[in-house]
Amino acid sequence: MSGFFYYLATLAESVLSVVGIRAPYEQPRYQVVGHIGDKVEIRAYAARVAVETKMRSENDGAAFGRLFRYITGANKSAGRVAMTVPVEQSSQRIAMTIPVEMGGPDVMRFFLPDSVVKSGPPAPTDPLVHIVTLPPETFAVLRFSGLITEASRRAHEQALIAAVTAAGRKPDGAPSLFSYDPPFALPFVRRNEVAVKLK
Repeated sequence: MSGFFYYLATLAESVLSVVGIRAPYEQPRYQVVGHIGDKVEIRAYAARVAVETKMRSENDGAAFGRLFRYITGANKSAGRVAMTVPVEQSSQRIAMTIPVEMGGPDVMRFFLPDSVVKSGPPAPTDPLVHIVTLPPETFAVLRFSGLITEASRRAHEQALIAAVTAAGRKPDGAPSLFSYDPPFALPFVRRNEVAVKLK
């Protein structure tokens, strides 16, 4: 796809997502293997490959920009990579019954489409961007809508951890945030998720 049509398609997808019409973006493969109550899904994710970069803070625009530049040609093949969802933001906080801040860098990830993984992901040209392979993992996931603020993220993380521990399961690390929509999407149509890996 030529540069013009790539950016035109990206713009059209962004405009439609404002009102909750999502393009058929590829997602990492998973299977729902259980539930905790009626709000928390237990998902078994297959191995996946992502491009990631460190963030200085939550919703770091510079981190998003580095990853977006990678998929739009800032890689060794200068090729474009299709956008996928979700965008993952994770941190080095250690999850207990309530998450505890432990410092350490936050990470933002874009997952790579299967076609790119099969042909071999092109190496990033930015030294702050890295290709990572994640093993099969099981997550507890809580979905919510609305604007993602620090307060709303923390409240949903705490609700997720409380549900997981009440069900006798043990979190393995801190919760991550999965974002499926651009920042300008209407709050009530947004798909946001907090997810925590399970032991």
